[in-house]
Amino acid sequence: MSGYWLLKTEPEEYSFDQLVADRRTVWDGVSNNLALKYLRKMKMGDKVLVYHTGNERAVVGIAEVMSNPYPDPDADDDKQVVIKIKPIRKLPYPVPLADIKGNKTFKDFELVRISRLSVVPVKKIYWSTILGMGGL
Repeated sequence: MSGYWLLKTEPEEYSFDQLVADRRTVWDGVSNNLALKYLRKMKMGDKVLVYHTGNERAVVGIAEVMSNPYPDPDADDDKQVVIKIKPIRKLPYPVPLADIKGNKTFKDFELVRISRLSVVPVKKIYWSTILGMGGL
């Protein structure tokens, strides 16, 4: 059974389109303790919503986790972990954070409750609702 997650990225630093062009990437740079805890729970085959921060503030695509978490080879801290992901597809329509916040289904979603986290778990109902909002 796959897990479902949301990863945030600043599109000026690394966008979903760049992930599509690269065909895969190492997801690194997570430093918040709770976000790292969630990253450590990811498993190969889990599905990911890619969320653009900054001016966009929207879920824009779907990716898949290609590796279990492993120590970040570029970090001096053993607690730092990374995963590999690959794109699955861009959403036909981005799903803005304002639309997510405006939907009562998401009242307990950590994206809404703890907005600073760069990695959050996604319940199945959130996953399917966001995909529907995004045109899938």
